[in-house]
Amino acid sequence: MFLDLLRRRNPDLLRAAARFHRSGDIPPNTYVIDLDAVARNSAALAAEASRLGLTPFAMTKQIGRNPDASRAIAAGGIDHAVGVDLECAVAAAAGGLRTGHLGHLVQIPRHRAAEAARLQPLYWTVFSDRKAAEAGAAAVAAGREQDVLARIVAPGDRFYRGHEGGFAAEDIVAVADRLDAVPGLRFAGITTFPATLFDAETRTARPTPNLGTLTRALEALQAAGRTDVQVNAPGTTSASILASLAGAGATQVEPGHGLTGTTPLHAAEDLIEDPAIAYVSEVSHVHQGDAYVFGGGLYVDPVLSGGSTNALLVGDGVDPIDAPELRVDMPAADAIDYYATVPIDGRAVEPGDTALFGFRPQVFVTRGLTAGIAGLSTGHPVVAGIWSADGSAPLTIGDALAATGRTA
Repeated sequence: MFLDLLRRRNPDLLRAAARFHRSGDIPPNTYVIDLDAVARNSAALAAEASRLGLTPFAMTKQIGRNPDASRAIAAGGIDHAVGVDLECAVAAAAGGLRTGHLGHLVQIPRHRAAEAARLQPLYWTVFSDRKAAEAGAAAVAAGREQDVLARIVAPGDRFYRGHEGGFAAEDIVAVADRLDAVPGLRFAGITTFPATLFDAETRTARPTPNLGTLTRALEALQAAGRTDVQVNAPGTTSASILASLAGAGATQVEPGHGLTGTTPLHAAEDLIEDPAIAYVSEVSHVHQGDAYVFGGGLYVDPVLSGGSTNALLVGDGVDPIDAPELRVDMPAADAIDYYATVPIDGRAVEPGDTALFGFRPQVFVTRGLTAGIAGLSTGHPVVAGIWSADGSAPLTIGDALAATGRTA
């Protein structure tokens, strides 16, 4: 469904992706990112957040922590990132985004707390008194006071399996007092995830019970005399839902897929954010009526379950917008995605043809590459750079040979 969205709203990204693949400037197994569109999306989110008094932190894991994309996000007006883990925060910082929030969803390992403190995060989430003590000790050693958010949970809250943990929401006033008592820490607020989720039946974003938990905890803290409490409420974040989050008491939001127009809401209706990411691969070979397409980055975020994946197979001189969408037999979830197979039903497909996909990505869990394309909005696209899925520069053959003392 995101492929159709790209064809309608950002066909130039597909055309540029095919062109740069055909020229050899972009290898297969690469997510291409429209940097101009990302900057526009960041600006739209930043403007709506400012209107509502919200602070936005950008999530970059789903775009492979691409540093060129981080710079585009900052250019659009969102200058701080949320790190889903410490590596994410480090990569975002390398791209010019300061650390707004870390420790949520992934807590900071105890022996890496000092590294986390060096990033000088605005907010650091803790799930327990033990993690609070580690954060406090790291802050003291760094000579600073650290604002912390308490991850809270109440009966009936909804978490993805493996994401659970946090302080009992009913004890939040006592929790705030305990966190204030930890040397180096100051209690700053509360958080949860997910605060909103896409509802397939209504095709809208709906609040989870967790959002109500945040609201009630905020009211308890205010009744206890605490003011200026931060309420961090991530989940399915686009500009279209920010007003509802602000109405529930949120002060911080964390757009991720909103920056590339790939939240489930963008599949349901055209929103202000433009689709800004596609996956480029290449036909390796044809066997018994199937085209085999190089994989490596074929992880489709399952939040929109039940849908099929389609691709465009494009040869020389073919406009991707004129190519038919073909159903893809994706690798099984328990298989390594060396290839995807595309039944071609007798169509003329050759090894080396370009394959273009549009789906909701999570690049950081793949072995895919990312490439930002700048200049699409001016008609002069260029490849800004190619990066590994963790945001680092990929090793080259020259690097490998030099490491072993060889030159050829």
